[in-house]
Amino acid sequence: MRIIRYTQKNYHSAIKKLDRRPAPPAGVEAIVKDILADVEARGDRALIELSNRFDGAKFASAKDLRVGEAELAAAEDAVDAETKKAIAASRKNVIAFAKRSLRKDWCGKNAQGAEVGERYLPFERVGIYVPGGSAPLVSTSNMTVCLAAAAGCPEIVVMTPPGRGGEVNPALLYALKEAGATEIYKVGGAQGMAGMSIGTKTIKPVVKVYGPGNSFVVEAKRQLFGVVAVDLLPGPSEVVTLADSSGKAKFIAADMLAQAEHGGDSTMGFVTDCEKLLAAVQAEVKSQIKTLGRQAQLKRAIKEGAWCVLVEKLEDGVNLVNAFAPEHLSLITRREKTILPKITTSGAIFIGNYSPVAVGDFLAGPSHELPTGGAGKSFPGLTVDMFQRRTSIVRLGQESIRKSAAIVEAFARVEGLDAHGRSASIRLE
Repeated sequence: MRIIRYTQKNYHSAIKKLDRRPAPPAGVEAIVKDILADVEARGDRALIELSNRFDGAKFASAKDLRVGEAELAAAEDAVDAETKKAIAASRKNVIAFAKRSLRKDWCGKNAQGAEVGERYLPFERVGIYVPGGSAPLVSTSNMTVCLAAAAGCPEIVVMTPPGRGGEVNPALLYALKEAGATEIYKVGGAQGMAGMSIGTKTIKPVVKVYGPGNSFVVEAKRQLFGVVAVDLLPGPSEVVTLADSSGKAKFIAADMLAQAEHGGDSTMGFVTDCEKLLAAVQAEVKSQIKTLGRQAQLKRAIKEGAWCVLVEKLEDGVNLVNAFAPEHLSLITRREKTILPKITTSGAIFIGNYSPVAVGDFLAGPSHELPTGGAGKSFPGLTVDMFQRRTSIVRLGQESIRKSAAIVEAFARVEGLDAHGRSASIRLE
């Protein structure tokens, strides 16, 4: 775990490296470009071969790519009652939060009396990526698909990577079906993004893509922007805790380790103005890690992605957090009312000692799909209105065009667009 203290000579240069802008890791851009080109050229055949190569899927034909009704029924039978209850509890909170966030049609009149307004309609066909593999993110089914369903999207396509042999975790399949997925394909990585964005003989293309993923999935989104609309750039998981001496070391360490178990690409940061708390958190990480599973992922992530910064005062920590733009921020301070308004770039903020990030991951209500890698400076987290298409409405009558025409003509003259002006004034003749 890297430690940076404000008393170090190289302190400013060290924390400057924490000021991020999202960029693909070296080599990823070229690999993804080749994968997208392959899927565009060869369609289903490319998806089959890439899935077999990267995931060990053992697919033989295009029909193996899609999850069928029999597989969904078997998955439902395989999931225990306690898991189903947890999935339902999460789904209830996510849907309730989403329905409160839906944008609604409105209309009014402008200063010239023209009727103006907005109309919101769900996208007709959306594509959602749900990570699988060693840690199938069952919760992501609720945090993405439920929003699409709440918005009223009629076609909700899901891509999720298969395990060895082409199987998908039963709990994940069950959660996807219950959340409202209408098509599920066992294709992961950049090829999954390409399959639903570009389309193949088997898969009809979508109009917008959503969902978190690894560096290859995020880079595929970046390169596919324009072919489809894109929600945001959510990559490997990350958390930063900003705490004064009121922070509880065992809770802070537990949150760091919870993110670390996602694997080596994860980032865990801790910023404090209390040397005693810094030492206590380090000790707790060393102690708690011994009691957990996924040791390979934890040890690699802590070694490569964990850092702690001792700042002179908490306001310096605020500046560091805003520069880093973390996916999750845990804020623990006695001065919450003055510190919280200064946090501007975090994807989600968890306030106080008793607000674990994992509750946001699984249950609270807001989507856990959040910007990472510094993308929080430009992108918000996933919200239900991202599944709605906004269209503006304008209606003028004889009186409102009379009041508007002269202004339109004035703009037309200064911009040298006389046909624009004429199109308004002709309605007064």
